[in-house]
Amino acid sequence: MQRRQFLKVSVMGAAVGITSASAIWLSQGNAPEQLTITALLAKLNQLTMLSTEQLAHLSHGKWNSAEVFAHCAQSVEFSMSGFPEHKSALFKQTVGALAFTAFATKGAMSHNLAEPIPAAPKLDRNLDVNLALARLIQSLTDFQQYQAEFAPHFAYGELNKADYELAHVLHFYNHQQSFTKMS
Repeated sequence: MQRRQFLKVSVMGAAVGITSASAIWLSQGNAPEQLTITALLAKLNQLTMLSTEQLAHLSHGKWNSAEVFAHCAQSVEFSMSGFPEHKSALFKQTVGALAFTAFATKGAMSHNLAEPIPAAPKLDRNLDVNLALARLIQSLTDFQQYQAEFAPHFAYGELNKADYELAHVLHFYNHQQSFTKMS
């Protein structure tokens, strides 16, 4: 009898813990009005007002600011032209789809901020930060105007324009976590 009661209490405790952790995790996302390319472009255009030195020193992660901007631009460009390498179909249909659904539900993404896109051209540490930012802004502008079919995402699989928009915005906001807070 005591064993059964112990198991019930353990299962209920675990369920409450998982539910609480999920609620906390889901509550830490971005505001819905910030999850658009238009909102992201407004933020990026504000960054163009910074001096080259300020812009270059925004990132305190493994990648410098130019590398972050170039990496995010690559992702946007590949959504239109095709990613150079993909995870397996099984991965995209299971883990990838589940990850994207979790990120979309939360309104925030979490991934390794120093992991390049598989088989993408190597990021250049010496790239001019203003050029890298301009490339990201241009890629997002091109994305807004893009009318053709989108390429499957290398990890998430098939995404429509709205899903890709969310993925690109969440991707940059995740990388922005490595940036110095601006006052």
